[in-house]
Amino acid sequence: MNTTGRYNEPPSTVNLGASDTEDFPEFEPFGDDAEEEEEDGEVEPRGRGGQLSVETVDMCRQINMPKHRTQDYVGDNLVVRRGQEFLLHVTFSRPVTPRDRFRLEFLIGSNPSIQRRTLEQATFGTRDRGRWAGRILDSQGAWLVLGITPKADSIVGRFRMYITIISKWGLQRTKRDPNTDCYLLFNCWSSEDVVYHPDEEGRQEYVLNDNGVIFMGSRETLLGRDWIYGQFERGILDACIYILDACRMPISTRGNAIHIVRKGSAVINSQDENGVLVGNWSENFSGGTAPTLWTGSVNILLQYANTGSPVRYGQCWVFAGVFNTFLRCLGIPARIISNFNSAHDNNGNLKIELIFKADGSADVRNTHDSIWNYHCWNEVFMRRPDLPPRLSGWQVVDATPQETSDGLYRCGPASVIAIKEGLVGHAYDGPFIFAEVNSDVIYETRDKYGNEIDTHVDKRLVGTGLFTKQVLANDADDITHTYKYPEGSPDEDKAMETAESFGLARDQPAAAAAAITVTLSVDQVEMGTDVELTVELHNAGEVAQTVKALLTCAVVFYTGVVSNRFKAEPLEVTVAPDKKERVVVKTEAEEYLKHMGFQRFLAFTLAGSGESAGLKAVKVVYLRAPDLQLKVSGVQAVGQDMFVNVSFTNTFKFPLYNVTVALEGPRVMSNRQRFYNILQPQASFNWKESFVPETTGKRTLVAVMSCANLCEIWGKVDFVVEDKLDNLEASD
Repeated sequence: MNTTGRYNEPPSTVNLGASDTEDFPEFEPFGDDAEEEEEDGEVEPRGRGGQLSVETVDMCRQINMPKHRTQDYVGDNLVVRRGQEFLLHVTFSRPVTPRDRFRLEFLIGSNPSIQRRTLEQATFGTRDRGRWAGRILDSQGAWLVLGITPKADSIVGRFRMYITIISKWGLQRTKRDPNTDCYLLFNCWSSEDVVYHPDEEGRQEYVLNDNGVIFMGSRETLLGRDWIYGQFERGILDACIYILDACRMPISTRGNAIHIVRKGSAVINSQDENGVLVGNWSENFSGGTAPTLWTGSVNILLQYANTGSPVRYGQCWVFAGVFNTFLRCLGIPARIISNFNSAHDNNGNLKIELIFKADGSADVRNTHDSIWNYHCWNEVFMRRPDLPPRLSGWQVVDATPQETSDGLYRCGPASVIAIKEGLVGHAYDGPFIFAEVNSDVIYETRDKYGNEIDTHVDKRLVGTGLFTKQVLANDADDITHTYKYPEGSPDEDKAMETAESFGLARDQPAAAAAAITVTLSVDQVEMGTDVELTVELHNAGEVAQTVKALLTCAVVFYTGVVSNRFKAEPLEVTVAPDKKERVVVKTEAEEYLKHMGFQRFLAFTLAGSGESAGLKAVKVVYLRAPDLQLKVSGVQAVGQDMFVNVSFTNTFKFPLYNVTVALEGPRVMSNRQRFYNILQPQASFNWKESFVPETTGKRTLVAVMSCANLCEIWGKVDFVVEDKLDNLEASD
């Protein structure tokens, strides 16, 4: 069985509260003292041959949209970018004379007004000038080519357009025609727009690329998961506007990029304002879709826009993926960042306090901070008029609901440069983001009465690496240096001092210098194979040391929360002076597989003491899973039948239950799914689907498999679609 997505129709509501009946009347008579009266006192005679009227309007989609880089938006209306001229072809009832006066009116929302900039005018042959520039580019008889340039700070959204003829008797407007509605977007190609991006390849990647890669796993085992943004798919632009309508964002503020991204970071999650996605970090996804089964943003946004209800369920990469679609769709340059070992500091003291009991086991009840194995957020590129000029550029925004900001679950925009330099006093939410990449980890051991026995500080665990997708390539780009200076460098010390001067109290405890240090390491591990953990103890002292410790192993969520703790093994090792000892601890596949569920992470924790001081170490292991195999066939040309085959073999020693496979590709195939009750060991499936490409260029199909007793598995295939005529000519 295979099904197409349920939500392929465009949402019905755009610019909530704006109805056609609230627009201006078609005719507005002037009073006796009308300021619009002809300067020379001459009046055009009445009748079709004299009084000017509009016959036809051509929005010139085929001309305008390629010039505005909007030709990929699937829809029936014109889509243009602010700060850049677009053309209209207008046929009047007669040739236009120098005495004729008319203007174009662009309305958005209800009760439009010039003061709120929800009514914009482009004028021709009148004394009053509109904010939007208008000029006559060409004329042939009654046919005119008009050029209109929206101001680069104009409101973003769907505008209704009217042509208004100004005569002695009043204003005569064209009738309401939805075909002349147009969408206005941010423009990263215009230097006057606050989202201007100076690099053409960057514009192609951060605004026009509708497929991306989100990096997961660990710093040592970096894996990229493809995500379909789909910002050009039918109904997505309307859905993004609907999001702003649903949260009642004032239309007059929708030209401000800072307001848009801050509001977006709040409304993409459902914690406030009945937003888009419900977060769920458990293993029970009944009543919704498991976060691991989403292939992209399209179905999520269409479902939300069509139902008006939050979509279940999301986790950080889903929030980031949907937010990225929202931002790119509206024209704001955006990308997804993955921060490995991301701190969640609840009290802003730059300390992640992990509490242990005297026997070396974790004290879960008294540990309130956490370290996420990875956390995904977004960056947007913009000028910040509210900050010093050098703090413009990439800004952090995060839609995953973690902490409130000004009463709502949102985060950012915060300047990346400001984070790196410790300038956390600037808007918005700098202290929280600074702590995510710079906190110290405090391992504290307490006795049964709560008294501190010893403390160990790790300054290097948090923020071990920040990665994003390379420009126009699928490889990882290490951008750690944009967030923080090298560990232990004078610049890092200065940034820390600066952050503390803004009230981030580090309050770091004094820790005794230990003669013994411990390092945990493991090679890359495939799911279903044994894990061999190497414990290396180094004695830098002058006398032998005997270490007594407890090594525990647990299945953990990617947020660092323990799912199942299944192993505790005591260690006792004597290390000679100035020597190293290595102990290999083996965890067999059968030990951990029965506890894994949806998770992919094993956390090894060593806690104990030598004769001089305590020691702690944590190692999180990411288990690689096999990939889905995708292969395309058929004539790779527009309008031709093509096929994709998705295959997988269960190489595990146990059956997989309730297997769901989802398949999707932007501008190629809407979301399709297939279900298998059970997949026995060594059993395979081969799922073949047909599709017909509609546009040329590089295309991607992404597939994800989710089941009841194993983590998600994914795969993709890239291919190039040629123009139909070119392909047929080549075959001849």
